[in-house]
Amino acid sequence: MENDNPSNEQESQPQINFSEPEIQLALERLRAEQNLVMAIVAGLLAAVFGAGVWAAVTVLTEYQIGWLAIGIGFVVGWTIRIVGKGVDQIYGIVGAILSLIGCALGNLLSMTYFIADAEGLEYGELLTQMTFPLAIEIMSATFSPMDIIFYAIAVYFGYKYAFRTITEEDLTRALGRSF
Repeated sequence: MENDNPSNEQESQPQINFSEPEIQLALERLRAEQNLVMAIVAGLLAAVFGAGVWAAVTVLTEYQIGWLAIGIGFVVGWTIRIVGKGVDQIYGIVGAILSLIGCALGNLLSMTYFIADAEGLEYGELLTQMTFPLAIEIMSATFSPMDIIFYAIAVYFGYKYAFRTITEEDLTRALGRSF
């Protein structure tokens, strides 16, 4: 008789037990693989890419789809995880900050397009004349309480997905054992 219970399959796989000193040593070796600078660069590129997608979708649909913020948070966090290989909290913080920047930039880019269109200006011209005070004015004028909710979710996803997932295989490799 076959057993379809997947938990029995897991029980049959050997599990490796690590002592606390072994775990700490493996974590130190995994920390040596981290690359915060590359994580920031790649995360910033992902945030700018996400902002571009947000703006393009908003302009094409003439509707702001807040769920895109979740996508930005996920893409930024995942990019930081893959490139930075981070296990320390700073990677999550960077993911959260860059996700927020990506959402705000996407919002700013799309609103700038609509302003340029309404005023009969060239979009690129308005972008090149953009100053920080003007950006703040645009963001303030177009702010919605729903923005807080979607930005918060993006920050959460950017933080959550920025960390490297450490497996038994990673620990084994870091300790120089065969798996």
